Amino acid sequence: MRKVKADNERTLRHEMWRRYAGNDWAAFDALPAAIRQRVAAHAYDAWSVNVMMLWQHYRRLYGRTTRAERALIRYLDYCERLEREAFASRYSETYGTVLPHDAACVSVLR
Repeated sequence: MRKVKADNERTLRHEMWRRYAGNDWAAFDALPAAIRQRVAAHAYDAWSVNVMMLWQHYRRLYGRTTRAERALIRYLDYCERLEREAFASRYSETYGTVLPHDAACVSVLR
C-alpha cells in the first residue's frame, strides 16, 4: 500500500522555506486587500500563515500603511523570483535542458 503524504506539495519549496502551522484561510482573510490580491496571484501557494507572519513584521517596521504593504509585496515578488530560479535550476539539472518557460521567454501562468 502506498504511503499518503499529508499535503500535495511536490516542489522543492520545503527545501527553501519553512512552513508555519496555522489556519491558512483565517490568515488570508486577515491580510489587507492588496496583499491578498498578490498572494492569490503568486505562481505557487504563498502559504498564507507565513505571509501573515511577514505582514506582522512589516507592520511593526512601518505601521499599518501602504508603505508596509508595498514593502511586503516587493518581498513576495523577490521570494517568487527565488523559487522560480531554484525550480529552473533543478529542472535543468534533472532534464539537461532549459526550463521551457525560460527558453520561450514567457512568464509563468498564474
